[in-house]
Amino acid sequence: MKLTVSKIALSLLIVVGSFSCKEKEVAIPTVKYMAMLSGASEVPASGSTANGMLDAIYTPSTKTLAYTLTYSGTTATAAHIHKAAAGANGGVVLNFGTAITNGLVGSFTLTAEQEADLMASMLYVNLHSAKTPSGEIRGQLLKN
Repeated sequence: MKLTVSKIALSLLIVVGSFSCKEKEVAIPTVKYMAMLSGASEVPASGSTANGMLDAIYTPSTKTLAYTLTYSGTTATAAHIHKAAAGANGGVVLNFGTAITNGLVGSFTLTAEQEADLMASMLYVNLHSAKTPSGEIRGQLLKN
């Protein structure tokens, strides 16, 4: 059997094509973060017995922070992520919106500065209520 150049080339294309058509699973690196919210963590402490948690997964390649916010013992009127170290108060950098419900799920796309603040533990989650409009429960967003 004679193999011509065109038959060899066709054979190579079939072999190469079969490898390139297979699906490849690519793991996207993520980092888990968590904030445990309490009245004792407020500055000054609010005295609230309410509590909550923000579970988050950060994907550095897309700068996306996906979260689930859960809480009990209060009716939230607002929720934000603020910039400040634990024990200090800071300004709002991210807003969870106007419909704050227990089990709230969503995501933020972070700026380079917000990403650096997240990695430096300089962000905290704050839940506000009619009872304590300045902030009822709070928790520092920390790598989990």
